[in-house]
Amino acid sequence: MVAPLRRVLVRPPGDVSRWAEYGWRAAPDPARIAEEHAAFREALAAAGAEVVVGKLDGTNPDAVYVYDPALVVDGRAVLLRPGKPGRRGEVEALGRELEAAGIEIVARLEEPALAEGGDTLWLDERTLAVGLGYRTNEVGAEALARALPDVEVIAYDLPHWHGREEILHLMSLVSPVAEDLAVVYPPLVPTRLMERLNEAELVVVPDEEFDSMGCNVLALGPRHALVLDGNPETRRRLEAAGVEVTAYRGEELSRKGDGGPTCLTRPLARG
Repeated sequence: MVAPLRRVLVRPPGDVSRWAEYGWRAAPDPARIAEEHAAFREALAAAGAEVVVGKLDGTNPDAVYVYDPALVVDGRAVLLRPGKPGRRGEVEALGRELEAAGIEIVARLEEPALAEGGDTLWLDERTLAVGLGYRTNEVGAEALARALPDVEVIAYDLPHWHGREEILHLMSLVSPVAEDLAVVYPPLVPTRLMERLNEAELVVVPDEEFDSMGCNVLALGPRHALVLDGNPETRRRLEAAGVEVTAYRGEELSRKGDGGPTCLTRPLARG
């Protein structure tokens, strides 16, 4: 998750008129959200990544957050089954785009398995942490272990926090930015996972910047992070840890839909 980002899939926002149905905080401005996504793509390209642009996805505003419907590793993809029912229609469409990009589909999660990409976190090249909560269940974690037999899958229980209706993924709490450095919000990190993370250097997100997605950070390479603009203390702490920080504006694109830079991308190749 921290090697130089070489190739990444994104999807521009389409019709956002159903924002309330999908739980967005407010109505995004169609022109401004498109402008913000274009600038976001430019930031990825400027960092050296080939940006694969997927097709607009009808009237589902969540489809812009392409991290969740699939897990990609070593040129292979597992199509997931989102816990949010309104997102399940994204899976096959993303699968077709992954295949067109040369990614082999090796497995698909089926009912009753649930898993979303935001609940998956690579601890190293062969260890996958999976957060169990309202979007990913134990059956889903077991299905991932079967789909990736050469990977150790470790499940961690996520906190209830504000309940079923509020998005709380594992990656809402932890974002790696180097093999020995991660951005974390310790009050909500599962204890067993926190014990493992304590082996590395940690950049702790302050309480006042947790809700504004200070913890949602995309590694463009080791100690090079893409962050949502507007979390100045987290940025200061990252830079103090020797991280080069690139910020993007996401008032419409990220804040209103609760999806930061990780959510907006599906990395296809690193290294």
